[in-house]
Amino acid sequence: MDIEAGSGSHAYAAERGEPVPAPPPVPEAEPSLVARWRAEGGELVELLTRVRERTGGLAAFRLGPAPTVLVTDPQAVQHVLARHPDRYVKRSHRARLLIGDGVLAATGTAWKRQRRLLQAQFTGTGMRRHEQRITAAAETTAGRWADHARTGRTLDVAGEMRRFALDAIWRSLTGHPLDDGTERELAAVAAVATALPTLPADVGDARAAVAAELARIDAVARHAIEAARTGAAGPDGPGLLHVLLDAAAEHPEYTDRLIRDELVTLLTAGHETTATTLTWLYLLLDRNPDAREQALAAGGAGSAERRQAVQALVHETLRLYPSAWLLPRHATEDDTLAGHTVAAGTDILVCPYLTHRDPALWPDPERFDPRRFLAPDGRPAHPGAYLPFGIGPRACLGLQFALRETTVLLERLLPHYTLAFSAVPTGTEYGITVRPAGPALAVLNPAAKP
Repeated sequence: MDIEAGSGSHAYAAERGEPVPAPPPVPEAEPSLVARWRAEGGELVELLTRVRERTGGLAAFRLGPAPTVLVTDPQAVQHVLARHPDRYVKRSHRARLLIGDGVLAATGTAWKRQRRLLQAQFTGTGMRRHEQRITAAAETTAGRWADHARTGRTLDVAGEMRRFALDAIWRSLTGHPLDDGTERELAAVAAVATALPTLPADVGDARAAVAAELARIDAVARHAIEAARTGAAGPDGPGLLHVLLDAAAEHPEYTDRLIRDELVTLLTAGHETTATTLTWLYLLLDRNPDAREQALAAGGAGSAERRQAVQALVHETLRLYPSAWLLPRHATEDDTLAGHTVAAGTDILVCPYLTHRDPALWPDPERFDPRRFLAPDGRPAHPGAYLPFGIGPRACLGLQFALRETTVLLERLLPHYTLAFSAVPTGTEYGITVRPAGPALAVLNPAAKP
C-alpha cells in the first residue's frame, strides 16, 4: 500500500468507515540545533546535516517566520519533486539577478512555454546537433593540454574546466568557437554566481554591487543576439540562439530581454556545473588513483565498456557533489508527505547532497567508489535516492548535454595525462553549486599507456 494513501490504523479505520485520525506532524528537530548553529555562524549545510542525523529524512525546524521542512528521504523527495510539483512550487530562483526570467527562474505558464521550446533541443535529434560542437571543444582542450604537458606549465584545473565547458555551450548557442575576448568578458558570469550568496538582501543594493559584471554580461549577450539575427550561421551551423530568434517571430513574448535571459541562463547552467563537476572529479582521482586505472582498464579506446566506466566516474562525483545540492520549494496547500502533515505555507528544502550521503542508502557514503554505478545492485533503486540534476518536470534540461560533454572530454584526457597537484582546495563552498574552496593547481604528466 502507498504510504501516502494511508497506513496502519489509519487505513483500517477508513475501511471500517470510522473517522480517520489526522496524520501526525513532521518530526521536529530540537530548537537547540538551530540556536547553536546561529551562535556558531556555520554554513547552512552544517545545520541541515545535524537535523538529518538527529531527526531523519523528514524533519521540521524554523529558520524564519515560516516553518521549514528538510526532505532527504527518497520517497518524500519523489513526492515533492516528481509526483506533486503543483503542490510544492518554486517561488524565486536564487540566481534571478543574473538569469532574469530565463527558464530556470520562470514559473507558471511562462515556464511551461519556455521549457517546451528548449526541451527538444537537449534530447534526441537536438543532442545529435550538439555532438560535433562538444567534440570540437574537447579537441581544443586536448590540444591545449598537450602544450601544457610539453612546456611543464602549471595549470589551473578549475579554469581549464571552465574554459572547456564554456566553449562547448558557446558553440551550441552561437555556432562559433569561444574566442579569448568573449571568454574574458564571460568571466563575469562566474563572478556574479559566486557573489550571489553574499549579496545584500535588497534587490536594488544587490544589483548595484555587481552592476559592472552584469553590464559586461549584457554586452556579450547583446552582441551575440545581433550577430545571430543579422549574420550567417557559424562554422558549426545555426545555434540555439537562432531557435530563440525563430520563436520570437511567432511569440511576441520572446523579446530581446527574454532572449538575453535564456542565453545567460543556458550559459550559466551550461558551464558552471559541468566545470565544477570535472574539477571535483580530478581532485577525487588525485586521492583515488586506482579509480582512473580501473576505468581505463574496462575496455579499449572508444569501447562501450570504457565509456560506461568513465560515466561511472562522473556519476560518483555527482553523488558526492551534485549539481543542485539544495532545491527549495514552497507548499501551496495542505498535504500528507510520507505519512505526516505539511501545512500550506511551509518552506521545503530538498537536499540531494544529504540524500546522496545517507548511509542507509549508500554504504560508506563518504568513500569515492564509481563501482556503485557499474554493479547491478550497487546503487539504490528508488528514483528519489540519486538526483544530482533534480527529478520531475523541473529537472535540469541540460542533463544529457552535461553527461555527454564530461564523458567526451574525459575519454580524450584520462588515457594521456595524470595530474600532479601543487595546491588543492582547503574546503568546500556551498553556494548555488558545491564548489572547491581555493585553487586547484597542477602540472600534467604523461601517463603510461593503459
